[in-house]
Amino acid sequence: MRSSYPALRLRRTRASGWSRALHRETILTSADLIWPLFVTEGRGVEEPIASLPGVSRWSVDGIAARAKEAVSLGIPCIALFPNTQRDRRSDDGAEALNPDNLMCRAIRAVRDACGQDVGILTDVALDPYTAHGQDGLLDASGYVVNDDTVAVLVDQAINQANAGADIIAPSDMMDGRVKAIRMALEMAGHNNVQIMSYAAKYASAFYGPFRDAVGSGGLLKGDKKSYQMDPANSEEALREVALDIAEGADSILVKPGLPYLDIVTRVKARFEVPVFAYQVSGEYAMIEAAAAAGAGDRDALVLETLMAFKRAGCSGVLTYHAAHAARLINA
Repeated sequence: MRSSYPALRLRRTRASGWSRALHRETILTSADLIWPLFVTEGRGVEEPIASLPGVSRWSVDGIAARAKEAVSLGIPCIALFPNTQRDRRSDDGAEALNPDNLMCRAIRAVRDACGQDVGILTDVALDPYTAHGQDGLLDASGYVVNDDTVAVLVDQAINQANAGADIIAPSDMMDGRVKAIRMALEMAGHNNVQIMSYAAKYASAFYGPFRDAVGSGGLLKGDKKSYQMDPANSEEALREVALDIAEGADSILVKPGLPYLDIVTRVKARFEVPVFAYQVSGEYAMIEAAAAAGAGDRDALVLETLMAFKRAGCSGVLTYHAAHAARLINA
């Protein structure tokens, strides 16, 4: 038998702070956050990114310091993205396989600074290394070829695992790459290296500041619609996720974040696997712009959006607000 007003007054449990805390269904902690960090050449370098106010590129020593900061804030994992110098970029993205590239040096520096106190997630895709800004190899017509790209991604993943990466995160959206990477990791003895697959990565308009941050925005020729997903599709996302789980993904990533919370919820309900979301650069920049314009309180906007990810079913969130949010949560 269902209650009705006035026997049931839903405002009763909202009447005081202690009661709201007691009945809160979703909890956000600093352990729910992954902090994306951009690596650049040099020493003692911090390069603010104009399209991402408050976010910088850091030299390897600065990345190690940020990793220590993450540990102090209770952030369990950082995600690394390199800004490869243009003279090291090529059509085949060969710098991705260099064991002394920016990514590998940053991985080793973080491990030396923090030991096993922080997880290291590394991006596997070729766009930070290619002269054309695409995530894979091109044929004569400019089409991103699948299988030849996967072969390079496998070598890139092993290179990062050898350097000490804990989570390999293929963001390229090539077919079959999760299985190929999983098999290669097993054969190389990296049995405990996780794969967090960008299984549902959309061809989104929200990536612009990120491409500025890794230096690929001005290089990109064409678009990425032949491999990233159509924003109109959700059933296709479930097929992508199913394939990646079958191929050996330990967790799933949905990208972008807030505009795709329906995908997060559907994936979590269907597959009952760890699901993460990436609050991407455009989302971050919009919050910062809104706060700067006086359209909302920055702290409240940050925490509310992150809570929305958790409420939708996320195990965790990649967010450029990670350090700021952790300070707010821990206060």
